[in-house]
Amino acid sequence: MKIIIQITILLFPWFIRRKLMCFLFGYKIHKKAYIGKSIIISDYLYMSENSTIGNLTFCKNIGNLHLGKSARLGSLNYITGFPQHGKGFFEHKTKRQCQLIIGNHSAITSRHFLDCSAGIIIGDFTTFAGIKSQVLTHSIDVYKNIQDCDPVTIGTYCFIGTGVTILGGSKIPDYSVLGSSSLVNKKLIETHTLYAGVPAKKIRELIHDEVSYFKRSVGIVK
Repeated sequence: MKIIIQITILLFPWFIRRKLMCFLFGYKIHKKAYIGKSIIISDYLYMSENSTIGNLTFCKNIGNLHLGKSARLGSLNYITGFPQHGKGFFEHKTKRQCQLIIGNHSAITSRHFLDCSAGIIIGDFTTFAGIKSQVLTHSIDVYKNIQDCDPVTIGTYCFIGTGVTILGGSKIPDYSVLGSSSLVNKKLIETHTLYAGVPAKKIRELIHDEVSYFKRSVGIVK
C-alpha cells in the first residue's frame, strides 16, 4: 500500500508530499529536509534538518531509515533488507536491526547497493564516494546451511572509495580511507589508516594534521 500511495503522490509539490508522508506513514521529516522523486518504503523514516534524498533512489523492506543533520542519500541508490518482522529467515538473530543510519554531514553518493538486513551504521562526516559500491550484511553459511547476517559499522570521518564491497560483520574505524575496488570482510582496527586491496589491508598511516578531510566542520566537499 505504501508504494502505491508514494507513486500516486510522486508528482505533488514537496511540501504536500512531506505532510502526506508524515501523516499517512508516521514518518518524521524535518521541514528543511527534502526527498526528490524517490520511493522510500520503511517502517520508520527520520530525516533531520537539511538532510536530503535524491532522485530515483528506491528503499524497501527495512525497519528504519535515519538521516542525521545535513546527511545526504544521493540518486539512483538501491536500499533493501529483510525486515525484523519477517518470518523464515534470520530467526536465530534475535537482536537483529534492519536499518540504515546515516550520521550528521555524511553522504552516500550515487548508484550504490546497500543490503540492510542486519543493519548498516555510518558515522558523522563520512562519504561513500564514486559509484557501484556494495554493502552486503547477509549471506549463506554453507557449514550450517542457513541464511546468516551481521551488521556493518563505518566510523566517523571515513572516506569510502568507488566500487568497494563491504561484507557482513565488517567494521571500518574512524578516520579511515578505503581505496577503490577494495573488499572488506572483517573488523579493521587502526584509525587514521589507508586501507586497500582484496581483502583490504593497511597500506599506510595517515597523519591527522596532514589530512584536511579529517578536520571538516561541513560534510559536503566542494
